[in-house]
This record gives sequence, structure tokens and C-alpha cells, in this order.
Amino acid sequence: MIVAVNRIFVKPEYRESFEQRFRERERLVETMPGFVRIQILRPTTGEDYLVMTWWESREDFERWTNSEEFQKGHRRGASKEWFSRPNEFQLYEVMPT
Repeated sequence: MIVAVNRIFVKPEYRESFEQRFRERERLVETMPGFVRIQILRPTTGEDYLVMTWWESREDFERWTNSEEFQKGHRRGASKEWFSRPNEFQLYEVMPT
């Protein structure tokens, strides 16, 4: 299993707009083969939100990022002024325990 983590640094004055954008999204990722779940974490301090998606495999995640649905889902991007710095992305493999 793979977890994709996108750390997004949102300026405080744009937090509500950012959160509303996620509430109103088309939810296309949920329709993709291999998708397991999405979780969005709001910071209690600081500016960094975490958007995490779980996938059955790296190939499933890559299929999503190369898909027409991905392009459509990200077409309605937020204004650059919402962010204090560029996003940070990391891909993790879930270890068996």
C-alpha cells in the first residue's frame, strides 16, 4: 500500500476558501481503481495542511496522476496568493507490522 502526502502551506486569511474548495471538490479520486481513502488534516498551529491519499499500489497512484480525471480535478486550482510557499510532496510505502 502507498500513501501520497501533499503538504500545502495556506496563508491564514485563505484557510476558509481552501477548505471550502475541498468540501466542494468533484471527488474524482474516489472513483479511481486502487483508491483506498483520502484524509485532509487541518493544522492546529502553523499553515501546513496535509492531504493524504491511500492507494493499493504505486501503479494505481501513478495511473491517477496521469489520468484525465486528475487533470479535471486540478483544473480549478486555487490562486497562488493563497499559499505562503510551494507544496511539499512525499510518497510513502506502508510497512507490514
